[in-house]
Amino acid sequence: MVRLRNNPGGGMAVQMRPGQALRLWHGVSLALVRGGEPDLSARQITVLMTVYLQPQPHTVRALAATLGVTKPVITRALDTMGRLGLVTRKRDPADRRNVLVQRTVSGALFLERLADLIVAEAAGLPA
Repeated sequence: MVRLRNNPGGGMAVQMRPGQALRLWHGVSLALVRGGEPDLSARQITVLMTVYLQPQPHTVRALAATLGVTKPVITRALDTMGRLGLVTRKRDPADRRNVLVQRTVSGALFLERLADLIVAEAAGLPA
């Protein structure tokens, strides 16, 4: 039995068997592919969720440290998500060496649809 508890905002813990977890992940991934959503990698989705779920401001340097990857890895992910309109970047006016990563309406809507897909797929899992 898998128990998910990594929810900084609180909420209830979720318990499921490994097979159910894989079916959930597969179902959500399949719905994303079939639904025409942007084809983001797991790394890109993780960066996007970090930007939207953790308090601002976000810098390339801080995101790299949080995720345990290099700044070029974050930059490549942001390049893709920026082209898709999911995030924007601008220089930090207080420290021009830093690049601030900002949320967009499109990014928020993408994650809302993703959350809805997760909830719908989880509801359809066999007991």
